[in-house]
Amino acid sequence: MTSSFFIFGAGYSAKAFAAERSDPAVGIYGTTRSREKFGALRRAGIEPFLFDGNVLSPELLARLKQATHLIVSIAPDESGDPVLAATRDAIAHLVPGLRWIGYLSTVGVYGDHDGGWVDETSECRPVSRRSVLRVSAEREWLSLGQETGLPVAVLRLSGIYGPGRNAFVNLRNGTAKRLIKPGQVFNRIHVADIAGALWHLAERNKDGIFNITDDLPAPPQDVVTYAADRMGVEPPPEIPFASAQLSPMARSFYGENKRVSNAAIKGTGYRFRFPDYRSAFDAMWAEGDWAGEGENDARSPMKRR
Repeated sequence: MTSSFFIFGAGYSAKAFAAERSDPAVGIYGTTRSREKFGALRRAGIEPFLFDGNVLSPELLARLKQATHLIVSIAPDESGDPVLAATRDAIAHLVPGLRWIGYLSTVGVYGDHDGGWVDETSECRPVSRRSVLRVSAEREWLSLGQETGLPVAVLRLSGIYGPGRNAFVNLRNGTAKRLIKPGQVFNRIHVADIAGALWHLAERNKDGIFNITDDLPAPPQDVVTYAADRMGVEPPPEIPFASAQLSPMARSFYGENKRVSNAAIKGTGYRFRFPDYRSAFDAMWAEGDWAGEGENDARSPMKRR
């Protein structure tokens, strides 16, 4: 039976996933809230459907019934997980060919561990409300897997970057900052490795929880400095975190400090294409695709140093 992937929340990561399709016979379908995004999804190789977060249209339900794999990339809200609420009965009774479910979550569920290492067995002690909701959604999807006998893989993602979303773009746009908070580190993940991990787990019907993250937790200012060096431009000045002007959400990210292990996904045989930001930035700069779709071979208009 030819595989058919249905993605709830076909955004940046879903487009990268579609780009990694090796068999053109494999169908990839995905939802968006806006019909204006249909063209971009089709160009990415994803057949689009509207989903308002509440009701499955007859067309969407008909396609969902044919799915062999389900990927969920929509965040929960205060009412719970909208995809689970809309599809639970369908998954249990109307999708006979479904073989695997992948749920995209976040390493934010671990909360703050004072810079220490965490893995999938570590305690979840989320700080932000959005991460609290993620923990609940993870448990519900894993519970549905137990009820239905379907393998469910929870992919906990660290900070996502890739073409169009990276420090090169921020430097070009003049929005890059070097915030200094002593001892602060973050993990990251190139979008191509989210796509790669999804294909790897789906093709093997793997279940469980997996951190999808790089090998190099690092201070955020180091990433900006490295990108500026590759571009040949001056990095922005250092700004003490205490005096930085940040949105409440941006500031909340700095309230969580941890180093995230990726040993579990490696244990399944997956090998990261970009194990750290340096190798990824080197590749994006060399290939000229750092600026994103439609801007290949981009070069910075900024004054070189």
